[in-house]
Amino acid sequence: MTSRPKRSAGLLLFRRTEPGLEVLLGHMGGPFFARRDAGAWTVPKGEYEEDEPAWEAARREFREELGLAPPDGEAVPLGEVRQSGGKIVTVWAVEADLDPAEVVPGTFTMQWPPNSGRTQEFPELDRVEWFGLDAAREVIVKAQSAFLDRLAEHSA
Repeated sequence: MTSRPKRSAGLLLFRRTEPGLEVLLGHMGGPFFARRDAGAWTVPKGEYEEDEPAWEAARREFREELGLAPPDGEAVPLGEVRQSGGKIVTVWAVEADLDPAEVVPGTFTMQWPPNSGRTQEFPELDRVEWFGLDAAREVIVKAQSAFLDRLAEHSA
């Protein structure tokens, strides 16, 4: 029996500025990413079960990850990518502005340090920032850069 790959869905906010498009990315929280920049930024997203529509999961996860209501607006489907670990990520882009200072990230709990028997709580995303597309390509999880390319094509 083969297990189905995990699936995530998310919303990529974008805004138009004088220098060009900017996207809102989150830096993954927790000790594994604390000192990393490249490959440690992601579209706000999260896993969902097979019986939940991906669009609804994307909106739910936006609220859970950022602590804010997902913005209204036209949702531009950016398709899906398979990340190196096998997870399939589906993303929609929504044009909206958001002040990163208003974000109240959700948290997760894990044993830390490893094998210590102690659990600690960490933010899902420890910071959220706006990036121009070129800067975003340098820090985003590698497979997710395809979403940036698709957004650029849609907005051209």
